Amino acid sequence: MPSSYLQYVANAIADAMLAGPAQPASIVERMVLALGAPADWMSGLARRISRRFGKRWDSVGRHELSKIIADHAAFVLAWQSDNRPRVVRLLTRPPVQRQAPPWLHGVTLPQLPTLADLADWLEVEPTELDWFADRWRAPAHAAATPLHHYSYKAIEKRDGRCRIIEIPKSRLRTVQRKVLHGLLDRIPVHDAAHGFRRGRNTLSFATPHAAKAVVIRFDLTDFFASVHAGRVYSVFRDFCYPLAVARSLTALCTNRVPSGRLLEADVRERIDWLGRQRYRNRHLPQGAPTSPALANLCAYRLDLRLEGLARSVGATYTRYADDLAFSGDEDLARIAERLSIRVAAIAIEEGFALNLRKTRVMRRGARQHLAGVVVNSHPNLARPMFDTLKAILTNCVRHGPHSQNRDAHSDFRAHLAGRVAHLAMLNAGRGAKLKAIFERIVWERDEGGPVEYGSNA
Repeated sequence: MPSSYLQYVANAIADAMLAGPAQPASIVERMVLALGAPADWMSGLARRISRRFGKRWDSVGRHELSKIIADHAAFVLAWQSDNRPRVVRLLTRPPVQRQAPPWLHGVTLPQLPTLADLADWLEVEPTELDWFADRWRAPAHAAATPLHHYSYKAIEKRDGRCRIIEIPKSRLRTVQRKVLHGLLDRIPVHDAAHGFRRGRNTLSFATPHAAKAVVIRFDLTDFFASVHAGRVYSVFRDFCYPLAVARSLTALCTNRVPSGRLLEADVRERIDWLGRQRYRNRHLPQGAPTSPALANLCAYRLDLRLEGLARSVGATYTRYADDLAFSGDEDLARIAERLSIRVAAIAIEEGFALNLRKTRVMRRGARQHLAGVVVNSHPNLARPMFDTLKAILTNCVRHGPHSQNRDAHSDFRAHLAGRVAHLAMLNAGRGAKLKAIFERIVWERDEGGPVEYGSNA
């Protein structure tokens, strides 16, 4: 018989072994079921397998066992005899979610050993899960089709290029929020990460760099699009989810932008070739609720290595999404160029890339700012931000809020309230002035009647 059949038999025996507990007697029972009759060589092989793999039985793969089976001397003799082992029944390991690794000790993860369990947890039918997780249903070249789960919006950057916001449609967004709140929010990320974390914000990101001789800011290019599906899959596998479940979760949380959309007039000349390739491959879509949390998890090694680099040169490191910040004394200023080279190298090794044009070395004599927070002496808001928002609020009072909603925010009132609250967090006095102006704005009720937003409304 051809060697391929030998491999088939060895694989079938390995599957039978893994279809139950690791005790030798139990292994032998399943081998007999698979081959249809007992054999003298089974007991010795079962004891060998149990001794070698019993302590990590749940994580053993078929390929590890089949190689040992095919090379086992007694099995080889049986294979060379006139009564070769033949497979009469296929046994498979029941789906099992392995125990979480030690670094997740104390974290309760949803138990999702099968796709049926995943569908039930997401409160969708199995066919709906297949629909949402089907990676190849829509043609890659189609710019617009009802088969796509996303809509796309091009946002212009300051340098004239653009980024694509990938907005999941409502049903997929509901599923992604379940993944976010029921799973991803429970996983700890590196302490240097301040973006998209409860209790962390731009203030906590910038505060460690206040009153430093030098502050160096780096920017990562296409932060979300740089995280490809393979890295997301590895994260779900690290949580010990079975292959099929990890693949499905990955497909739910990643996307590829159709080539037709990348070639449309508002995008074609404003994204370079490398950027288009990132969007064409499956990646974290900027606009999906799961993407920020997954990006932080995928950037764990980046944060770990950059924090170690900062510690080695006596500096402080924090990250807010794609903004990397280092700060220190005059010694850091002297090695700023070498630091940039090392940061760029680490970023590339971890699957990211620096936008070198946005690197800023800010010394004490100039304004040092991170994510809109001035850190020269203590965290404070940048004066231009205050002046701009004050002008917008004043014009809202004079001419109505619709005159200032140039970006067509669906809830402009909440948008402005958030900006006022953010600035008040940085400077309570100036924040109070802005809040007073905000409360004088006249907003329209949904039913059409005007109302003054404030204490007397």
